[in-house]
Amino acid sequence: MARGKMEIKRIENSSNRQVTYSKRRNGIIKKAKEITVLCDAQVSLVIFASSGKMHEFCSPSTQVVDILDRYHKHCGSSGKKLWDAKHEDLSHELERIKKENDSMQIQLRHLKGHDITSLPLKELMATEEALDTGLDGIREKQSELVKMIKRNAKMLEDENRELTFTLQKMAMEGGDDGKDMTNGYIHQAGNARNYGHHNQMPFAFRVQPMQPNLQERM
Repeated sequence: MARGKMEIKRIENSSNRQVTYSKRRNGIIKKAKEITVLCDAQVSLVIFASSGKMHEFCSPSTQVVDILDRYHKHCGSSGKKLWDAKHEDLSHELERIKKENDSMQIQLRHLKGHDITSLPLKELMATEEALDTGLDGIREKQSELVKMIKRNAKMLEDENRELTFTLQKMAMEGGDDGKDMTNGYIHQAGNARNYGHHNQMPFAFRVQPMQPNLQERM
């Protein structure tokens, strides 16, 4: 029985449209693979579904960018251009950035002391100046860190001195009990400061008196 001819127009039913898209997409990709193998052709195929999902095929050892570049050059001879002036400017800018990156990689090797035997005196002096500038920045940062550490240490000392003064004031107001409590706190604070040097526990334990056995009295 002969197969009926299908009218080429948009399929209105979404389910049928999706099924037809999947089948024909796979068929086109299969044909692209076959012509690549049979004819040793370079093929690049890109398909976008109505949902925006992309499907692609590119023959082995072939880059899509290379095919597009060859297409651009081929069409350019006939007056057609794939890229407009904006894309050409972007291509030039990309090439400039690549060259700048290569130059910076070479300068970095020079700063590390590599490949400097063939450098002229002027470039050697510029490299030395760059190293001196970097060392000055490192020393300045190191000095700032040292000042910050000393400032934090002074703040801790001031807080400790203020706490000690407060405890002594409490001891004077509380009598003997306050003095005992204050001496215990001061002793613990002293142990805490010396803990890193003497490796002792900075705590004072108070032993509770043992309670007599009440059953022995009965």
